[in-house]
Amino acid sequence: MYDILHRVGIIASPNDVYAALTTIDGLAGWWTEDTTGDVDGVIAFRFATAGGDGFDMKVLETTPGKLVRWEVVGGPDEWIGTHVSFELSQTDEYTIVLFKQEGWREPVEFMYHCSTKWATFLMSLKQYVETGKGEPAPNDVLVSNWH
Repeated sequence: MYDILHRVGIIASPNDVYAALTTIDGLAGWWTEDTTGDVDGVIAFRFATAGGDGFDMKVLETTPGKLVRWEVVGGPDEWIGTHVSFELSQTDEYTIVLFKQEGWREPVEFMYHCSTKWATFLMSLKQYVETGKGEPAPNDVLVSNWH
């Protein structure tokens, strides 16, 4: 199995970062504006650049100010069954976010693309929490056309 890993420091409290990861408005503020669902059940993330396709994440675990964990239950075959986690800790004025999407079956080119996209969205999360304005889809950085 293969994993996507990232680390980012956000100048904010762990509780502020946690709120951006566990509310529909928060998630829509940094990942994709087309975010719907139940933050205690399944959350749907859709992307106009993907023809309205996206991902369904089942919320597995939340620990306020510390951890958010999802399982991908809908989306591209390569994503199904992978787990996404955001581990939060405090270092000085920074909340450190350790991001992981674990369980890729093989390191296909799509995984490389997704790794880069996760990095851009994690920077959007940083902007959103620090300034109140992120760059969620459809306003995100275009890495390449994926099809």
